[in-house]
Amino acid sequence: MVQINLPKNSEIQKGKYYKDKTGSKNLRKINVYRWDPSTGENPRIDTYEIDMDNCPSKVLDILNKIKNEIDPSLAYRRSCSHGVCGSCAMNMDGKNGLACTKPHSEIKGDINIYPLPHLKVLKDLIGDLSTLYKQYESVQPWLKTSKKTDKENLQSKEDRSKLDGLYECIMCACCSTACPSYWWNGDKYLGPAVLLQAYRWIVDSRDEDRKERLKKVADELKLYRCHTIMNCTNACPKGLNPAKAIAEIKKMLATSNV
Repeated sequence: MVQINLPKNSEIQKGKYYKDKTGSKNLRKINVYRWDPSTGENPRIDTYEIDMDNCPSKVLDILNKIKNEIDPSLAYRRSCSHGVCGSCAMNMDGKNGLACTKPHSEIKGDINIYPLPHLKVLKDLIGDLSTLYKQYESVQPWLKTSKKTDKENLQSKEDRSKLDGLYECIMCACCSTACPSYWWNGDKYLGPAVLLQAYRWIVDSRDEDRKERLKKVADELKLYRCHTIMNCTNACPKGLNPAKAIAEIKKMLATSNV
């Protein structure tokens, strides 16, 4: 997996150091990015010593332990804890992923936890995803059909299989925030997460708006800022391939009269 270049701890103000009080001999240091923009203070790195003998296996378990037992002021998103909702997406050991599915045993040495890269930070590990959600809304991610019936809108097994690898996206933003093109042009380039979702509806056999959907993304900035860097595919915690979906959209535009 491609590692993201984040600020070195030495480039951010050193914060508080929370020493272990349990007397455990199995300790790990957890360095966590802390920042509350409303205070006017600079970002800092707080360090926590964690008793690993009394901590379950995932990075999210570490954060829960810190918040519940050491420092209740720590802010981060979490919900399902099973890799389904995408809430706990963050950067761990220089790699984007879901804290609830990332085993801390896979990280050697100190564990460094940051928010997703190149997002406005709302507080601590919480990035501002409002731009991503507006971009998602712009591709109209719902079925568009003129059929009015009380019967099921059926698909063949073959047509249904075309959605595999697309519908599983949980919009966690791990892929888009790993993409240099999105870092530089996030206000205009739709990014891999949204383009994957756009393609999911473009290839849905039940949808009647394919031509218009293709027109919506047929733009130098919205689509063609993808330079096939492949960070998106490497970063996806669900094992999806946004780069392939983007390539398929480009191929469809090249062979259509849109």
